[in-house]
Amino acid sequence: MTSLSHDRYCDEILAQTDALRAVLTGADLGVTVPSCPDWTLRELAVHVGGAHRLVGEIVRTRASEEFPEDKVPGFEGPDSEDPAALDAWLAEGAAATVAALREAGPDAEVWTWVTEQRTAFWARRMTHETAVHRADAALAARVPYEVDAEVAADTIEEWLGIVALAQEEGDPEAAELRGGGRSLHLHATDVPGAEWLIEFGDDRFTWRHAHDKATVALRGSLTDLMLVFNRRLEPTSSRVEVLGDAALLDFWLDRSSFG
Repeated sequence: MTSLSHDRYCDEILAQTDALRAVLTGADLGVTVPSCPDWTLRELAVHVGGAHRLVGEIVRTRASEEFPEDKVPGFEGPDSEDPAALDAWLAEGAAATVAALREAGPDAEVWTWVTEQRTAFWARRMTHETAVHRADAALAARVPYEVDAEVAADTIEEWLGIVALAQEEGDPEAAELRGGGRSLHLHATDVPGAEWLIEFGDDRFTWRHAHDKATVALRGSLTDLMLVFNRRLEPTSSRVEVLGDAALLDFWLDRSSFG
């Protein structure tokens, strides 16, 4: 399972935003989000919509350096507290960002916070930003959450790449994810081939698709693996199974929790 096409990411930003809007419709927007306790459900939605708008401006202007949030039109959310205004604001922001991404294509040079300075980074990042925060919204609204298998797998792989980059750049927590010949196996029970083996080497961790014995294994549906991996579902949940050294899984989740 590899990264998706630029067009698919653009489609998914719209689809994930529509699904987020569906969760928000009729929900109590003042409720605290359990997985992001500093935010209400409304504040979570404004965070997502603001991120969309920021990326849209980065891509539209072909920004070569970090873009100031206070220069992003509508970044702070709709003027009205009316839920319908929030819904329209989310839809408009996602549509404008996707239009900018489609017009630019995947290879336009723009500022990002990683070494890859291309629009392709932002299309992928906004897909998973929206998908994971949709899970936060579903938790707050107490409604079921499912995500397409290809998107869930790519969410895991994108995060592995981000943690690996942080390790390369000397992040102190990510730096600890190495040594001891230890390993972590993720095994989706509902999607053939959706397995990852994360191995702690002397200097860094690496990962590959493999079905191998590991120090600890996490088994469950692909959606639930993605949720645990993104710290939106506790590994002690009855929806997943942990085999082996559960402390190592906790160690990984703790040291890869930045961002």
